[in-house]
Amino acid sequence: MSLDSNKVLLAMSGGVDSSVAAAVLRDAGYEVTGVFMCLGSAGSADGTSRGCCSPQDAADARRVANALGIELYVLDMQEQFAPIIDYFVNEYAQGRTPNPCIPCNARIKFGRILERADSLGVQYVATGHHARLIATSEGPAIARARSRSKDQSYALFAVKRENLSRILLPIGEIEDKRLVRRLARQLNLAVHDKDDSQEICFVPNDDYVAFLRERTPEVFRGGEIVNSSGEVLGQHEGYAQYTIGQRRGLGVAVGEPMYVTHIDPASARVTIGTLDEARRRFLRASGANWHADVEDEFDALVQIRYNHAGAPARVRITGCDTFEVEFTEDVLAVAPGQGAVVYQGARLLGGGWIERD
Repeated sequence: MSLDSNKVLLAMSGGVDSSVAAAVLRDAGYEVTGVFMCLGSAGSADGTSRGCCSPQDAADARRVANALGIELYVLDMQEQFAPIIDYFVNEYAQGRTPNPCIPCNARIKFGRILERADSLGVQYVATGHHARLIATSEGPAIARARSRSKDQSYALFAVKRENLSRILLPIGEIEDKRLVRRLARQLNLAVHDKDDSQEICFVPNDDYVAFLRERTPEVFRGGEIVNSSGEVLGQHEGYAQYTIGQRRGLGVAVGEPMYVTHIDPASARVTIGTLDEARRRFLRASGANWHADVEDEFDALVQIRYNHAGAPARVRITGCDTFEVEFTEDVLAVAPGQGAVVYQGARLLGGGWIERD
């Protein structure tokens, strides 16, 4: 089946970003079809949860679609999304810190929905991500959003390179989130003042501890909190409540700031240390996905979590899907399970998953 380059499937969450993305694409001449994805059962009984599939979000997406005069379909993707929930739970069980948005973007939004687009003869898939598509000599590439404070390109590193030519990211060119809301207000979209969701979409009421306790109670067995010398400083009630680099809520006081430096799921032991002990100069990453033809060794900016500004580093390719990073200066909170995402300037080159030291 040939694909119609005038048509686009747009993932609509009921939020302001995807709603304005729909309007921008429509006004640019595309035939837009909205897709509201039901990925799980995070909504509370009263419908007030901000998780995915909440009745409020579905209603908001429907209201926006009607206001813009576009079609909207609801796709039940719980079965396809189940492996991402399993990944989330398993990463915590292994003492790692997962980021489920990254595999969701790669496998669902720019994976399964692209497959649906194929079946419908639709050329493009779009989202309301704050990121840009730019033209390069190697083809289309993802770049940071104009609004640096809202940039979400970090969460797109795992999208397959061959899919970049079929992606549209209309929000990324807007320089200020306030302009997004202003556009929504001018269009009389009811979601113009809706709060941005900061939650994990499939976790009810953003209570990931309760979610994990129900699915994998073994990660909440008691254990020791020790320093780098092995001295026991206290006890905890579940290592899944800690992440590398964490400072607050450690449950011990030693007279100076301490940070989580290691989590051992086998013994349920959490190690904490000083700021110097929590810093790292190196990291190893696996599961690499590159959007560019990178050299075996090169200088870049490497971002190690969503709210990290990125740090200058030397990147060395060590295998078909592995690489090492040597930072120019020590960085804090190199957490296994997070993405190590590589940039040159604003351009996203690719990335991988941080492994243990």
